[in-house]
Amino acid sequence: QVQLVESGGGLVQPGGSLRLSCAASGSIFSANAMGWYRQAPGKQRELVAAMTSGRTTNYADSVKGRFTISRDNAKNTVYLQMNSLKPEDTAVYYCNKYFLPHYGWGQGTQVTVSS
Repeated sequence: QVQLVESGGGLVQPGGSLRLSCAASGSIFSANAMGWYRQAPGKQRELVAAMTSGRTTNYADSVKGRFTISRDNAKNTVYLQMNSLKPEDTAVYYCNKYFLPHYGWGQGTQVTVSS
């Protein structure tokens, strides 16, 4: 059974940076395209960034130029570097497979951007 554990969230001022990590266990991690998703209060979960096994990336328009997804297959870990954070980036961030079916969702990590 695959477990996803997200970490690295916190409270940051507008314009600040955070680096999120997601550790995956129990899967053939390197073969899967992985994504970072977020869910803000009252909104649906949305994809913000994805990376294929071949390291092709895709970003939501709202985060292009500010967020960078990366992965370390040896560590079964995917990262999300978030720069120039805005209040509208406030959400719980999750990682999961890019393609369905998804793994079970982890607990996520809260990112709050506020002065």
